[in-house]
Amino acid sequence: MSQGIPSLVVDRASPVPLYFQVAQHLEQLIESGVYPAGTRLENEIVLAEQLGLSRPTMRRAIEYLVDRGLLVRKRGVGTQVVQPKVRRPVELSSLYDDLRAAGRAPRTEVLSFGVERPSEVAADVLGLADGSEVYAIKRLRYTGDEPLVIMRNYVPVSLVTLDPESLQARGLYELLRSAGVTLKIATQTIGGRAAKANEARLLREKTGAALLTMTRTTYDDTGRAVEYGSHLYRASRYTFELTLTTG
Repeated sequence: MSQGIPSLVVDRASPVPLYFQVAQHLEQLIESGVYPAGTRLENEIVLAEQLGLSRPTMRRAIEYLVDRGLLVRKRGVGTQVVQPKVRRPVELSSLYDDLRAAGRAPRTEVLSFGVERPSEVAADVLGLADGSEVYAIKRLRYTGDEPLVIMRNYVPVSLVTLDPESLQARGLYELLRSAGVTLKIATQTIGGRAAKANEARLLREKTGAALLTMTRTTYDDTGRAVEYGSHLYRASRYTFELTLTTG
């Protein structure tokens, strides 16, 4: 059964474009679960008539949500809701905590765990002396049953005691905070590249699929580097969200 758009009165006096008002309302319905994945919407003509809008305005709202990965058009079926992407603000927070707060059921699989001498890059970033050791951690983070990100992290052994069981049950930042580490600031670089075969297999993507890359160095309240991470996110399921202000 096709769905209309309930409880929306567009504000024609608002400086916010009408198509964007409609798109935002639909986005809220999708992300709140009112319209779960698979929900089929009425066609553009019906929706436009329901809201008293022109068909081009309604089409633009639909296209905006298609571009954001929330809706998909299927020949012979119409416009359907797809599983919404995880949207994460770019701030100093744990993905595990963000997913849990959003009700997205985070789950972690520890792919490898060990103590080793850091690479030259990791040692330099973490400011470690010769002979120092780090926990080298590789994890696969899920949201529900969907794999979302491959995470590699390096943490000085002298800082905290870690084990695979704790990392599977809890987020890394939560474990650091429990050990008395006060996370203060981080430097972060975001990029993108194509998935290699082994990465695609873990993330249930095709080889060559677009991945978002993120490297982060986190510092505590004394200015000490406490974690160096390199993560690979599914671009089809994840996006970073920034708020920009004028200076």
